[in-house]
Amino acid sequence: MTDAIAIAVLTFPNIDPVLIEIGPFAVRWYAIAYIAGLIFASWYMKRLVTNPALWGPSKPSMSVPQVDEFFIWSVFGVVLGGRLGYVLFYKPLFYLSHPIDIVKMWDGGMSFHGGFLGVVVACLIYGRRIGTSLDRMLDLGAAAVPVGLGLGRLANFINGELWGRAGDVPWSFVFPGDELGLARHPSQLYEALLEGFVLFILVRIATHRFGALQFPGRASGIFALWYGMSRIIAEFFREPDAHLGYIFGFITMGMILSVPLCAVGVWLLVRSRRDSA
Repeated sequence: MTDAIAIAVLTFPNIDPVLIEIGPFAVRWYAIAYIAGLIFASWYMKRLVTNPALWGPSKPSMSVPQVDEFFIWSVFGVVLGGRLGYVLFYKPLFYLSHPIDIVKMWDGGMSFHGGFLGVVVACLIYGRRIGTSLDRMLDLGAAAVPVGLGLGRLANFINGELWGRAGDVPWSFVFPGDELGLARHPSQLYEALLEGFVLFILVRIATHRFGALQFPGRASGIFALWYGMSRIIAEFFREPDAHLGYIFGFITMGMILSVPLCAVGVWLLVRSRRDSA
């Protein structure tokens, strides 16, 4: 253990995962990340729908009041989809025999892929209500969501969870909850960079420099393809979930769930290009 710790060049920051605690009430950084991400997404979507130059001859997908209403729908989509995704993708047999534990949101967590599907369903239903196609609803979300994803990964790092595989890179850490005391890749920071900052910049360039919002499905195609690729890359440095390990060879569940997302991204991009021809 001493040798493993000696490899780590950086000291893990001593940040309490609980930001505020009053009696039984506790506010955690992870909750703050979710809330901040959703608030930013709502604000940014309003900026997009009030900028006619981004939409060309077509009108924006939503009005400002509709963005506010959709905010509630998206919250339910993220929470319900994320939790059900975790239950179905990661521990179906456990929850089949312990169904009451499904509602224990603090035990086990949520799945991004489930949350993504939850938001897609919310976009589909709400889009039909206001007469907007699913593609155009998803495009707005694709432009606004990456910041929240990045903040969520930073919260994972602060919590000392979902750490990376053992490595001897100069920026490795020994995470407080790691019983093995190994120097590990800060894979949460890799994901925050790829899924948050880089993804936001890519979609921002597409929408503001190349008019992506004028072609339904283009922004969401970029989002799906890059997120799927980022997750696959990050999985090479991230420690697989303890109850799953490797599915086969070096393949993890995160990689398997990301392949269809990449395929959807390619399909959306091809279709948006065809429709613009």
